[in-house]
Amino acid sequence: MAIKIENKITGYEVLAHSDEQTKRAADSREQAQAACAEVIQMHEKLERPDLLLGSTYKIKTPLSEHALYVTINDILLNPGTEHEMRRPYEIFINSKNMDHFQWIVALTRIISAVFRKGGDVTFLVDELRSVFDPRGGYFKKGGKYKPSLVAEIGDAIECHMKMIGMIDDNGADNYQKQMLDAKRKEYDAINSNTSFGGANTDGDSEFPPESQLCKKCHTRAVIRMDGCMTCLSCGDSKCG
Repeated sequence: MAIKIENKITGYEVLAHSDEQTKRAADSREQAQAACAEVIQMHEKLERPDLLLGSTYKIKTPLSEHALYVTINDILLNPGTEHEMRRPYEIFINSKNMDHFQWIVALTRIISAVFRKGGDVTFLVDELRSVFDPRGGYFKKGGKYKPSLVAEIGDAIECHMKMIGMIDDNGADNYQKQMLDAKRKEYDAINSNTSFGGANTDGDSEFPPESQLCKKCHTRAVIRMDGCMTCLSCGDSKCG
């Protein structure tokens, strides 16, 4: 395409092809930086809106006749845009049992402060799960072992983070589920005179009564089949 120059030329400069690419790349970076500058990220100075989205999780333990209710409220950032995301903002724990009131209030305030700080807050799950009760843990319905009440609060936070997309839910795939179902049926056929949970001391377990504790998923679901210790809950096996 020809361009007619009508004004007087006062100077000129030869622009190499590489210089044009550099200029375009710089312009693209500036546009990307401008777009990122408009994206609101989670930070501690972000004002709390009047309305927050929340979810409540019930925790029932054998340590108390009263359940704990964990409520996590989320703030919606960049609503209506491609950068829309839901992030935890605060946490509350309520119960009729007031024995743990003091440390629960302290714990919720600290966790809420970490939520509002922003960044990667998923580390809270591992930190809470690593707390062990010196008096010993307990088994939940289904043979799931919990080392402490604090660890179970960590499980509730993990469940919530999976729900809002902060943690990827890398559960068993369809192939692994089919394999576990096949192993359960095979075991049931071999031990047809024993029903799952029939003689288990937990009473509520869906796994064989002689099952051992799995070190990976902390569920009493490990059995020996074909000379190999296999977990019927998560599929972990010593034979690979």
